[in-house]
Amino acid sequence: MLTNYLIVGAILFSLGAVGFLTRRNMIVMFLCAEMMLQGVSINLVAFGNAWGNWHGQVFTVYALTVAAAEAAIALALVLVLYRRRGSLDISLWQDLREADQPPITDEPEAAAAAPEPHPAWPKLPPAGIEPMRMEEDLAETSDV
Repeated sequence: MLTNYLIVGAILFSLGAVGFLTRRNMIVMFLCAEMMLQGVSINLVAFGNAWGNWHGQVFTVYALTVAAAEAAIALALVLVLYRRRGSLDISLWQDLREADQPPITDEPEAAAAAPEPHPAWPKLPPAGIEPMRMEEDLAETSDV
């Protein structure tokens, strides 16, 4: 029974860590950090239940209280940063780094060219057949 809780907690923590490291949006990064915290909380509660004491549950309550305060501060920070730059992309915040740190530059992505269609395949117009206009519809119905 304990193993199932530990697996769920590890999956939550791993998904949060991967999301935090791969995303650039500040709100998504914040949500991924919260997901990692929830994975740890599940593990603490599971261990507390398995050992028959309340230490894991009590520590989780304290951690969630600190996380609620952190969420309020993070939301205020996100709003202020968005008002200044107009974007939540983390790469726009190079001026928040320490003075002795070099700026981080993104690597340009290689332009992936779309493969050419097979020469024997039919080439259709992008929008299909153009529908008749309203005037033509009215003219056709009045002739009938």
